[in-house]
Amino acid sequence: MSRRALTLMVAGVLTLALGFGGALLPVPYVALSPGPTENTLGDFKGKPVITIAGRQTYPTTGKLSLVTVAYQGGPTARIDLLTALRGWMDPTVAVVPEETIFPKTVSVKEVEQQNTQEMTGSQQDATAAALNELKIPIKMLVTVVTTQKGRPADGKLRPGDQITHVDGKPVHTIEEVSELVRGHKPGEQVRFRVLRDTKPSEVQVATVAGNSGSVVGVMMGTRFEFPFTVTVNVGDVGGPSAGLMFSLGIFDKLTPGALTAGRSIAGTGTITADGKVGAIGGIQQKMIGARNAGATVFLTPADNCDDAVPAVPKGLRLVKVSTMHEAVQAIEALRTGSGQVPSCPAT
Repeated sequence: MSRRALTLMVAGVLTLALGFGGALLPVPYVALSPGPTENTLGDFKGKPVITIAGRQTYPTTGKLSLVTVAYQGGPTARIDLLTALRGWMDPTVAVVPEETIFPKTVSVKEVEQQNTQEMTGSQQDATAAALNELKIPIKMLVTVVTTQKGRPADGKLRPGDQITHVDGKPVHTIEEVSELVRGHKPGEQVRFRVLRDTKPSEVQVATVAGNSGSVVGVMMGTRFEFPFTVTVNVGDVGGPSAGLMFSLGIFDKLTPGALTAGRSIAGTGTITADGKVGAIGGIQQKMIGARNAGATVFLTPADNCDDAVPAVPKGLRLVKVSTMHEAVQAIEALRTGSGQVPSCPAT
Protein backbone atom coordinates (compact mmCIF):
# COMPACT_ATOMS: atom_id res chain seq x y z
CA MET A 1 0.00 0.00 0.00
CA SER A 2 1.36 3.43 -0.91
CA ARG A 3 2.07 6.02 1.72
CA ARG A 4 -0.67 8.26 0.28
CA ALA A 5 -3.28 5.48 0.40
CA LEU A 6 -2.30 4.63 3.96
CA THR A 7 -2.55 8.28 4.96
CA LEU A 8 -6.03 8.59 3.44
CA MET A 9 -7.20 5.39 5.12
CA VAL A 10 -5.94 6.50 8.54
CA ALA A 11 -7.50 9.93 8.05
CA GLY A 12 -10.80 8.31 7.08
CA VAL A 13 -10.80 6.05 10.11
CA LEU A 14 -10.02 8.98 12.39
CA THR A 15 -12.77 11.07 10.80
CA LEU A 16 -15.30 8.27 11.29
CA ALA A 17 -14.17 7.77 14.88
CA LEU A 18 -14.42 11.48 15.62
CA GLY A 19 -17.81 11.68 13.95
CA PHE A 20 -19.13 8.67 15.85
CA GLY A 21 -17.75 9.98 19.12
CA GLY A 22 -19.19 13.43 18.46
CA ALA A 23 -22.60 11.97 17.73
CA LEU A 24 -22.63 10.43 21.22
CA LEU A 25 -21.76 13.67 23.00
CA PRO A 26 -24.55 14.94 25.30
CA VAL A 27 -26.24 18.16 24.17
CA PRO A 28 -28.39 20.64 26.14
CA TYR A 29 -31.63 19.92 24.28
CA VAL A 30 -34.87 18.10 25.09
CA ALA A 31 -36.80 15.98 22.58
CA LEU A 32 -40.59 16.26 22.89
CA SER A 33 -42.76 13.53 21.38
CA PRO A 34 -46.43 12.44 21.56
CA GLY A 35 -47.17 10.95 24.96
CA PRO A 36 -49.92 8.60 26.14
CA THR A 37 -53.58 9.60 26.32
CA GLU A 38 -55.96 8.81 29.18
CA ASN A 39 -59.73 8.65 28.86
CA THR A 40 -61.15 10.65 31.79
CA LEU A 41 -64.31 8.53 31.53
CA GLY A 42 -62.36 5.29 31.76
CA ASP A 43 -59.92 3.51 34.06
CA PHE A 44 -56.24 3.93 34.84
CA LYS A 45 -54.48 0.81 36.15
CA GLY A 46 -57.77 -0.80 37.11
CA LYS A 47 -59.26 2.21 38.89
CA PRO A 48 -61.56 4.94 37.50
CA VAL A 49 -59.74 8.08 36.39
CA ILE A 50 -62.53 10.11 38.01
CA THR A 51 -64.34 8.88 41.11
CA ILE A 52 -67.26 10.84 42.60
CA ALA A 53 -68.55 9.98 46.07
CA GLY A 54 -71.55 11.52 47.82
CA ARG A 55 -73.44 12.52 44.67
CA GLN A 56 -75.46 10.62 42.09
CA THR A 57 -73.52 9.81 38.92
CA TYR A 58 -74.67 8.42 35.57
CA PRO A 59 -73.22 5.84 33.17
CA THR A 60 -71.67 7.22 30.01
CA THR A 61 -69.88 6.10 26.86
CA GLY A 62 -67.27 7.43 24.48
CA LYS A 63 -64.00 9.09 25.33
CA LEU A 64 -62.96 12.47 26.72
CA SER A 65 -59.22 11.99 26.62
CA LEU A 66 -56.46 14.09 28.08
CA VAL A 67 -53.24 14.15 26.09
CA THR A 68 -49.62 14.35 27.19
CA VAL A 69 -46.15 15.06 25.87
CA ALA A 70 -43.26 12.68 26.53
CA TYR A 71 -39.72 14.02 26.73
CA GLN A 72 -36.16 12.78 26.54
CA GLY A 73 -33.28 14.69 28.04
CA GLY A 74 -32.79 17.15 30.84
CA PRO A 75 -29.85 18.29 32.97
CA THR A 76 -29.44 14.89 34.63
CA ALA A 77 -30.04 12.72 31.53
CA ARG A 78 -29.04 14.65 28.45
CA ILE A 79 -29.71 13.26 25.00
CA ASP A 80 -26.81 12.80 22.59
CA LEU A 81 -26.31 14.70 19.35
CA LEU A 82 -27.49 11.74 17.26
CA THR A 83 -30.81 11.61 19.12
CA ALA A 84 -31.23 15.36 18.67
CA LEU A 85 -30.52 15.08 14.93
CA ARG A 86 -33.05 12.26 14.56
CA GLY A 87 -35.61 14.44 16.39
CA TRP A 88 -34.98 17.41 14.12
CA MET A 89 -35.71 15.19 11.11
CA ASP A 90 -38.87 13.66 12.62
CA PRO A 91 -41.98 15.85 12.06
CA THR A 92 -43.66 14.32 15.13
CA VAL A 93 -40.83 15.38 17.46
CA ALA A 94 -39.82 18.85 18.65
CA VAL A 95 -36.26 19.40 19.83
CA VAL A 96 -36.07 22.45 22.09
CA PRO A 97 -33.36 24.05 24.23
CA GLU A 98 -33.09 22.40 27.63
CA GLU A 99 -33.84 25.62 29.52
CA THR A 100 -37.27 25.75 27.85
CA ILE A 101 -38.34 22.85 30.08
CA PHE A 102 -35.76 23.12 32.87
CA PRO A 103 -34.93 26.79 33.65
CA LYS A 104 -31.39 27.26 34.91
CA THR A 105 -32.68 28.98 38.06
CA VAL A 106 -34.46 25.86 39.36
CA SER A 107 -33.47 22.22 39.85
CA VAL A 108 -34.99 19.22 38.08
CA LYS A 109 -36.61 18.20 41.38
CA GLU A 110 -38.16 21.65 41.74
CA VAL A 111 -39.55 21.45 38.20
CA GLU A 112 -41.10 18.06 38.98
CA GLN A 113 -42.55 19.36 42.26
CA GLN A 114 -44.03 22.35 40.46
CA ASN A 115 -45.61 20.08 37.84
CA THR A 116 -47.15 17.97 40.60
CA GLN A 117 -48.50 21.05 42.38
CA GLU A 118 -49.93 22.39 39.13
CA MET A 119 -51.66 19.09 38.46
CA THR A 120 -53.18 19.10 41.96
CA GLY A 121 -54.36 22.68 41.52
CA SER A 122 -55.70 21.86 38.07
CA GLN A 123 -57.83 19.04 39.47
CA GLN A 124 -59.32 21.37 42.07
CA ASP A 125 -60.03 24.08 39.51
CA ALA A 126 -61.50 21.50 37.12
CA THR A 127 -63.92 20.30 39.81
CA ALA A 128 -64.90 23.89 40.58
CA ALA A 129 -65.41 24.65 36.87
CA ALA A 130 -67.63 21.59 36.39
CA LEU A 131 -69.74 22.37 39.45
CA ASN A 132 -70.05 26.02 38.46
CA GLU A 133 -71.20 24.94 34.99
CA LEU A 134 -73.83 22.75 36.67
CA LYS A 135 -74.82 25.58 39.06
CA ILE A 136 -73.90 23.44 42.08
CA PRO A 137 -72.91 25.76 44.97
CA ILE A 138 -69.33 25.54 46.20
CA LYS A 139 -67.56 27.31 49.04
CA MET A 140 -64.40 29.29 48.35
CA LEU A 141 -61.73 29.40 51.05
CA VAL A 142 -58.81 31.83 51.40
CA THR A 143 -55.57 30.24 52.59
CA VAL A 144 -52.06 31.42 53.40
CA VAL A 145 -49.53 30.23 50.81
CA THR A 146 -46.47 31.88 52.32
CA THR A 147 -45.35 35.00 54.14
CA GLN A 148 -42.67 37.48 53.11
CA LYS A 149 -39.53 37.32 55.16
CA GLY A 150 -39.09 40.41 57.32
CA ARG A 151 -42.70 41.50 56.96
CA PRO A 152 -45.08 41.64 59.95
CA ALA A 153 -46.95 38.43 58.99
CA ASP A 154 -43.73 36.40 58.99
CA GLY A 155 -43.87 34.01 61.94
CA LYS A 156 -47.46 34.91 62.80
CA LEU A 157 -49.48 33.63 59.88
CA ARG A 158 -48.45 30.19 58.63
CA PRO A 159 -48.73 28.37 55.29
CA GLY A 160 -51.97 26.41 55.29
CA ASP A 161 -53.85 28.79 57.60
CA GLN A 162 -57.39 29.35 56.39
CA ILE A 163 -58.39 33.00 56.83
CA THR A 164 -62.06 33.14 57.84
CA HIS A 165 -62.39 36.66 59.29
CA VAL A 166 -60.55 39.98 59.16
CA ASP A 167 -61.36 42.46 61.95
CA GLY A 168 -64.40 40.34 62.79
CA LYS A 169 -65.79 40.39 59.25
CA PRO A 170 -66.18 37.08 57.36
CA VAL A 171 -64.12 36.85 54.17
CA HIS A 172 -64.47 34.53 51.19
CA THR A 173 -62.07 35.93 48.59
CA ILE A 174 -58.49 37.20 48.42
CA GLU A 175 -59.80 40.56 47.27
CA GLU A 176 -61.94 40.92 50.41
CA VAL A 177 -58.93 40.22 52.66
CA SER A 178 -56.71 42.66 50.76
CA GLU A 179 -59.32 45.42 50.82
CA LEU A 180 -59.76 45.16 54.60
CA VAL A 181 -56.00 45.20 55.18
CA ARG A 182 -55.55 48.23 52.90
CA GLY A 183 -58.22 50.02 54.90
CA HIS A 184 -55.77 50.29 57.84
CA LYS A 185 -53.16 52.98 58.30
CA PRO A 186 -49.54 51.76 58.42
CA GLY A 187 -48.72 50.61 61.95
CA GLU A 188 -52.27 49.64 62.86
CA GLN A 189 -53.10 46.10 63.92
CA VAL A 190 -55.21 43.75 61.78
CA ARG A 191 -57.12 40.98 63.53
CA PHE A 192 -57.13 37.71 61.59
CA ARG A 193 -59.22 34.74 62.58
CA VAL A 194 -57.78 31.60 61.03
CA LEU A 195 -58.34 27.87 61.07
CA ARG A 196 -54.99 26.28 61.84
CA ASP A 197 -55.02 22.48 61.73
CA THR A 198 -58.85 22.72 61.89
CA LYS A 199 -58.64 24.73 65.15
CA PRO A 200 -59.70 28.43 65.28
CA SER A 201 -57.04 30.93 66.26
CA GLU A 202 -56.86 34.73 66.60
CA VAL A 203 -53.76 36.42 65.18
CA GLN A 204 -52.94 40.13 65.31
CA VAL A 205 -50.56 41.50 62.69
CA ALA A 206 -49.30 45.05 62.28
CA THR A 207 -49.50 46.73 58.87
CA VAL A 208 -46.73 48.51 56.97
CA ALA A 209 -46.84 50.80 53.97
CA GLY A 210 -46.96 49.07 50.58
CA ASN A 211 -47.12 50.23 46.97
CA SER A 212 -50.91 50.51 46.93
CA GLY A 213 -51.78 50.85 50.62
CA SER A 214 -51.10 49.00 53.82
CA VAL A 215 -49.86 45.40 53.70
CA VAL A 216 -48.86 42.68 56.16
CA GLY A 217 -46.65 40.60 53.84
CA VAL A 218 -48.78 37.54 53.17
CA MET A 219 -49.25 35.63 49.90
CA MET A 220 -52.71 34.08 49.69
CA GLY A 221 -54.31 31.37 47.58
CA THR A 222 -57.78 29.97 47.06
CA ARG A 223 -59.10 26.47 47.58
CA PHE A 224 -62.60 25.15 47.45
CA GLU A 225 -64.89 23.18 49.71
CA PHE A 226 -67.09 20.94 47.60
CA PRO A 227 -70.43 19.39 48.67
CA PHE A 228 -69.12 15.94 47.65
CA THR A 229 -65.79 14.27 46.92
CA VAL A 230 -64.14 14.13 43.51
CA THR A 231 -60.95 12.08 43.18
CA VAL A 232 -58.71 11.98 40.10
CA ASN A 233 -56.35 9.08 39.37
CA VAL A 234 -53.84 9.53 36.52
CA GLY A 235 -50.52 8.41 37.97
CA ASP A 236 -47.52 10.68 37.53
CA VAL A 237 -48.96 12.99 34.86
CA GLY A 238 -47.94 16.53 35.80
CA GLY A 239 -48.76 20.10 34.86
CA PRO A 240 -52.05 21.99 34.45
CA SER A 241 -52.88 21.26 30.80
CA ALA A 242 -55.42 18.48 31.48
CA GLY A 243 -57.76 20.83 33.37
CA LEU A 244 -60.35 21.19 30.61
CA MET A 245 -60.65 17.44 30.05
CA PHE A 246 -60.95 16.74 33.78
CA SER A 247 -63.79 19.26 34.05
CA LEU A 248 -65.62 17.74 31.07
CA GLY A 249 -65.20 14.23 32.50
CA ILE A 250 -66.64 15.34 35.84
CA PHE A 251 -69.49 17.16 34.08
CA ASP A 252 -70.34 14.09 31.99
CA LYS A 253 -70.44 11.76 35.00
CA LEU A 254 -72.76 14.14 36.87
CA THR A 255 -75.28 14.49 34.03
CA PRO A 256 -77.63 11.88 32.48
CA GLY A 257 -76.71 10.50 29.07
CA ALA A 258 -73.43 10.40 27.18
CA LEU A 259 -72.05 13.85 26.42
CA THR A 260 -69.98 12.51 23.51
CA ALA A 261 -72.64 10.18 22.07
CA GLY A 262 -69.92 7.52 21.91
CA ARG A 263 -67.39 9.66 20.02
CA SER A 264 -63.67 9.66 20.77
CA ILE A 265 -62.91 13.26 21.69
CA ALA A 266 -59.55 14.47 22.97
CA GLY A 267 -58.41 17.89 24.01
CA THR A 268 -56.19 20.05 26.12
CA GLY A 269 -56.17 23.37 27.95
CA THR A 270 -55.75 24.78 31.40
CA ILE A 271 -58.93 25.64 33.31
CA THR A 272 -59.84 28.23 35.91
CA ALA A 273 -62.52 27.80 38.54
CA ASP A 274 -64.84 30.05 36.53
CA GLY A 275 -64.31 27.95 33.41
CA LYS A 276 -61.82 29.94 31.33
CA VAL A 277 -59.62 27.77 29.08
CA GLY A 278 -55.95 28.71 28.71
CA ALA A 279 -53.20 27.91 26.23
CA ILE A 280 -50.72 25.06 26.69
CA GLY A 281 -47.38 23.92 25.26
CA GLY A 282 -46.63 21.00 22.97
CA ILE A 283 -49.84 21.33 20.96
CA GLN A 284 -48.38 19.61 17.88
CA GLN A 285 -47.28 16.49 19.79
CA LYS A 286 -50.57 16.37 21.70
CA MET A 287 -52.62 16.40 18.49
CA ILE A 288 -50.55 13.55 17.05
CA GLY A 289 -50.96 11.54 20.25
CA ALA A 290 -54.71 12.15 20.17
CA ARG A 291 -55.05 11.00 16.56
CA ASN A 292 -52.86 7.96 17.18
CA ALA A 293 -55.24 7.01 20.01
CA GLY A 294 -58.25 7.19 17.67
CA ALA A 295 -59.64 10.65 18.45
CA THR A 296 -61.52 12.39 15.64
CA VAL A 297 -62.22 15.65 17.47
CA PHE A 298 -59.67 17.77 19.32
CA LEU A 299 -60.74 20.55 21.70
CA THR A 300 -58.19 23.31 21.14
CA PRO A 301 -57.64 26.39 23.32
CA ALA A 302 -58.35 29.48 21.21
CA ASP A 303 -54.88 30.86 21.89
CA ASN A 304 -53.29 27.67 20.47
CA CYS A 305 -55.16 27.72 17.15
CA ASP A 306 -52.41 29.48 15.19
CA ASP A 307 -49.89 26.78 16.11
CA ALA A 308 -52.35 23.91 15.78
CA VAL A 309 -53.80 24.52 12.31
CA PRO A 310 -50.59 24.05 10.27
CA ALA A 311 -49.75 20.80 12.09
CA VAL A 312 -53.16 19.15 12.47
CA PRO A 313 -53.04 15.41 11.57
CA LYS A 314 -55.35 14.11 8.85
CA GLY A 315 -58.70 12.97 10.23
CA LEU A 316 -58.62 15.20 13.33
CA ARG A 317 -61.14 18.04 13.57
CA LEU A 318 -60.07 21.07 15.58
CA VAL A 319 -62.76 22.65 17.75
CA LYS A 320 -61.86 26.04 19.18
CA VAL A 321 -62.81 26.68 22.83
CA SER A 322 -62.28 29.61 25.18
CA THR A 323 -64.41 28.40 28.09
CA MET A 324 -65.74 25.15 29.46
CA HIS A 325 -69.27 26.29 28.57
CA GLU A 326 -68.20 26.66 24.94
CA ALA A 327 -66.68 23.18 25.04
CA VAL A 328 -69.91 21.65 26.38
CA GLN A 329 -71.98 23.49 23.76
CA ALA A 330 -69.65 22.39 20.95
CA ILE A 331 -69.77 18.73 22.00
CA GLU A 332 -73.56 18.88 22.28
CA ALA A 333 -73.75 20.44 18.79
CA LEU A 334 -71.59 17.60 17.44
CA ARG A 335 -73.85 15.07 19.13
CA THR A 336 -77.14 16.53 17.92
CA GLY A 337 -75.99 17.82 14.55
CA SER A 338 -77.54 21.21 15.31
CA GLY A 339 -75.89 24.44 16.33
CA GLN A 340 -72.57 25.94 15.37
CA VAL A 341 -69.28 24.19 16.15
CA PRO A 342 -66.46 26.76 16.35
CA SER A 343 -63.32 25.76 14.48
CA CYS A 344 -59.78 27.03 14.53
CA PRO A 345 -59.51 29.36 11.51
CA ALA A 346 -57.03 28.51 8.77
CA THR A 347 -53.87 30.61 8.94
